[in-house]
Amino acid sequence: MSGALRPGDRIPFEHELMAEYGCARMTVNKALSALASAGLIARQRRRGSFVTRPRIHMAALRIPDIREEIEKRGHVYALRLVTRSVLGADSPSAAPLRLSHGKLLSLRCVHLADARPYAVEERLINLAAVPDAMDADFAIDPPGSWLLAHVPWTEAEHRITAAPAGDTAILLELDTDKPCLVLERWTWREAETITYVRTIFDGDSFDLTAHFASQG
Repeated sequence: MSGALRPGDRIPFEHELMAEYGCARMTVNKALSALASAGLIARQRRRGSFVTRPRIHMAALRIPDIREEIEKRGHVYALRLVTRSVLGADSPSAAPLRLSHGKLLSLRCVHLADARPYAVEERLINLAAVPDAMDADFAIDPPGSWLLAHVPWTEAEHRITAAPAGDTAILLELDTDKPCLVLERWTWREAETITYVRTIFDGDSFDLTAHFASQG
């Protein structure tokens, strides 16, 4: 949960954990089984146990990596950081993160595909939970990609709405009344809030697709 081990990292073998914590193999095995049941690690025979990338347990949505999605479609990805500032939790702009105290990193950026606006991202990061975000170079790793790679989370909430482009119209190069798809997401690590993000897409250039099978 501290982020010391990232998705894909191998955790120590059972005998190493036994030596480190001075406990029996059965105790270690039970602890690892609980982590595996929670989806935090994957146990592979003869290879060991590895930190997993958490997934939302929901048929329609997963945590998206916009850079990955753009590059998967064969486009050249780029990010333009519009604003970056630190806010107090009592700031009106910090309200979506639902914190009563502390400092937040506020980011506004534009995701580009082949040098054209693809989406506007407005993000708040809880600096008490993710202090390393202050020193992160988001020109190298977009905020969403950086968080997925560095910060473990256990719970997420999505909200999908439609809205006119409004004050994002200039950044998206759209008319102010152009319909847009708005995705909002909150993520937590146990009871600790990690981030809130609001992403605005041109309604004509984005679709939301789900594929799932009957469990019957």
